[in-house]
Amino acid sequence: MKYEAVIGLEVHIQVRTASKMFCSCPNRNGAEPNTLVCPVCMGYPGVLPVPNHEAIRQTVRAGLLTNCRIATFSKFDRKNYFYPDMPKNYQISQYDLPFCRAGYVEIGGTGFSGQPLANRKIGITRIHLEEDVAKLTHTAGQSGVDYNRAGIPLMEVVSEPDMRTPDEAYAYLTALKEIMRYGEISDCDMEKGQLRCDVNVSLRPEGQSEFGTKIEIKNLNSFRAVHRALEYEIWRQAQELDAGHRLRQETRGWNDDHVETYLMRTKEEAHDYRYFPEPDLMPVTFTEAEIEKIRSELPELPEAMRLRFRRDYGLTEYDAGVLTQDRDLARYFEAAARVGATPKLVANWVISELLRELGSRGLALADCPVPPTALAGLVTLIERKTINGTIGKTVLTAMFDSGKTPEEIVREQGLAQVSDDSAIAGFVAEVIAACPEQVAQYRAGNAKVLQYLVGQVMKRSRGKANPQLAVAQLKRYFEEQP
Repeated sequence: MKYEAVIGLEVHIQVRTASKMFCSCPNRNGAEPNTLVCPVCMGYPGVLPVPNHEAIRQTVRAGLLTNCRIATFSKFDRKNYFYPDMPKNYQISQYDLPFCRAGYVEIGGTGFSGQPLANRKIGITRIHLEEDVAKLTHTAGQSGVDYNRAGIPLMEVVSEPDMRTPDEAYAYLTALKEIMRYGEISDCDMEKGQLRCDVNVSLRPEGQSEFGTKIEIKNLNSFRAVHRALEYEIWRQAQELDAGHRLRQETRGWNDDHVETYLMRTKEEAHDYRYFPEPDLMPVTFTEAEIEKIRSELPELPEAMRLRFRRDYGLTEYDAGVLTQDRDLARYFEAAARVGATPKLVANWVISELLRELGSRGLALADCPVPPTALAGLVTLIERKTINGTIGKTVLTAMFDSGKTPEEIVREQGLAQVSDDSAIAGFVAEVIAACPEQVAQYRAGNAKVLQYLVGQVMKRSRGKANPQLAVAQLKRYFEEQP
């Protein structure tokens, strides 16, 4: 039988703030375990939470960026459960009145597997704000709890069950991450636990409107793992259904090494948590004017920026896509393109040479010693034929090493391109004399040899000869002396 997958995602995103959700402890990664804690986030008796207004504002911004309706009246609730990661034995969360409802994220382009995706909207049911729980570690028969993470502001973005393939789920996650990073709501670093994802997937016979039995998958530490886990689980559920077995609602883990899911527990329902309104916190209200003020301060999103880069700067779809994958890279390109160099050439140098230099040195863009204006200056030198592209790569390396401008490096090292006809004619004469075999091959009709001879001219000129003039001089020689 043919089945259709029904996929929904629950994405937890840590909010970028200076302090935790209900106390003044720092919201920071990398500290020694259990050093960023206080009586509030450790759940000591008698303490009272104080809500982080910036975390609430950022959650509203996230909702607006994902086309949600923002609640003018909302509240916090207690989610009761007993586990070592929650010191109070309850979590302050939101249940029936979240900040954001009924939004969507647009997907399209190419999926993880390389197949094109139809442009469409993936619905967002809700975005609610809660406090994160502690981090558990399990090694060699013992477990540890780090409460530094307990209390960090955490948004849960719950999608509608609108996705039908692993590729669509991957595209949705990628788009959501881009939006959160562009909005400066979160860094979304999965290695630091700033973005975590649970997957809900069920199968139903093609043409059936009723959903099948929903199964949740946890322990997904990368977007690639989400894609692989969905591929496996869709296959596994189809095998079970074809064998006549009845699926049950359950939570499964993902083993990336064995490329398979495994049973963790039967699924708990919402009523198991005994939600009730948080008695220590007042409801949160917004006026329409306050919401509109936040809306007016929203940044340009990546999809809009991609369209603008193609329209205003004449970039290809590929170039615009690469440059907008990272907000800071997009800003770097635009700052360089506005100086006056041809935007397409600037894009080429940013994507190929600048990123190559950064990668080889292990540098982040924030630590790049070459400002956008300097890169634009380098591209301008190439456009004006002061230097050629080969010399340009040497100059860029020197810019990284010294912090000097491209003009200073070209002048100090004597790298200006040789465009004098007589000088290039001299180099051509030397090459003709030194390469009789290749000269004979060219005269015999092997036109490809010309590129070799041009390369020899460039070598003798230490890369400074104008390559177009070198080609012209060589052709002139063979025309005059066939």
